[in-house]
Amino acid sequence: MKKRIPESELIINPDGSIYHLNLKPEHLASTVIAVGDPERVQKVSKNFDSIEFKISKREFVTHTGYYKGKRITAISTGMGTDNIEIFMTELDALVNVDFATRLPKDTHTSLDIIRIGTSGSMQKAIAAGSLLASSYGIGLDTLMAFYSTNYSSLEEKVGQAIQKDLKLSFTPYCIQGSEKLLEQVGKGLIIGNTVTCPGFFGPQGREVRIKPAIPDIIEKLSKIDVEGFQLTNFEMETAGYYAMGRLLGHEVISLNAIIANRITHEFSNDAYGIVDRLILETLDKLVEA
Repeated sequence: MKKRIPESELIINPDGSIYHLNLKPEHLASTVIAVGDPERVQKVSKNFDSIEFKISKREFVTHTGYYKGKRITAISTGMGTDNIEIFMTELDALVNVDFATRLPKDTHTSLDIIRIGTSGSMQKAIAAGSLLASSYGIGLDTLMAFYSTNYSSLEEKVGQAIQKDLKLSFTPYCIQGSEKLLEQVGKGLIIGNTVTCPGFFGPQGREVRIKPAIPDIIEKLSKIDVEGFQLTNFEMETAGYYAMGRLLGHEVISLNAIIANRITHEFSNDAYGIVDRLILETLDKLVEA
């Protein structure tokens, strides 16, 4: 028997929209492009033939429209896996919960969710200016300590190896992304394995006025090799996307514009141009399918 979801657990605004995203089910397309920066939503939607809906609340800015006949929603999430947990849970509720009865729907709807974001390389061969699709996401945050899921043997080994090498008090989680979307929109890109850090400064080995506990974390991560499985780049959301996608039953892929290389200390002088190129290439691949 299906369990009714209480008002305190899933908050619906007086106008019938979901609490944080401020969206109603009819506002959401089945294909979602997610970006971190609210200003980047317009960089996606400026390519649309038409825009049918716009709204913003907090860091969540949404534009839904059509690109070459395909309905697409572009949404910003802000930074970090805590935001991704909210984002993914509310997106799922929009398509898989009946807001009138507060019951899960009989038929599950799976969304295609494509993250487009910036990232740093931790391998010398992956230069700034590269475009990379994440086959796996590896979370150095503790989001999955609050959820239960099943891991493959490889995923468990990767998490354990990172815990050992970094001497962490917890085991990082490793999750594979959507193979379907990797084939579709990752075509022609570098295929890598992306580390998700729970911060921009200390968790990525940067020192401003506080010395990081693991100052050489990027160098250490770059040398990890588990049965040929190596880590290629890092950012702040991918693993959260993949974990929540697995739990909720959605297809999720993370596409990365590499704007810096922490091994060679190279930083791109055209970071915005790299992101724009990735956005346009992704839109075209989505309509080719």
